[in-house]
Amino acid sequence: MSDLLQHLWSHYNYIIYILLMMIGLYAVLAKGNLVKKVIGLNILQTAVFLFYLSIGKVDGGLAPIIWGGNKQHALAQAPYENPLPHVLMLTAIVVGVSITAVALALIIRMKHAYGTIEEGEILAIDESDREREG
Repeated sequence: MSDLLQHLWSHYNYIIYILLMMIGLYAVLAKGNLVKKVIGLNILQTAVFLFYLSIGKVDGGLAPIIWGGNKQHALAQAPYENPLPHVLMLTAIVVGVSITAVALALIIRMKHAYGTIEEGEILAIDESDREREG
């Protein structure tokens, strides 16, 4: 049991990411308010960003460019981070902000059209409109 706790403690950051993902997923699935769903989506995205950035650390990796004359001294002071996850997450952040902006604009439009931002009420209004037309 203590080995399991030691292993979990050594990887506590992954536990935090999983908790953030579950909180975001719960908000997206369980909440009826559309703004809360967007906030949950942002929490879920943030957890994914943090996860990908945390796996960019390369243990024992060497920096591709070494500045200075003493190679061993430069390697001892230069930890290596893989730049690819950082570049991908910068792109994902831009896409996430754009999705959030479009989602909030659509929610504002839905508020004007339906008078509410609750998913259940919007579905009920659409259902009653279909019954009147059909």
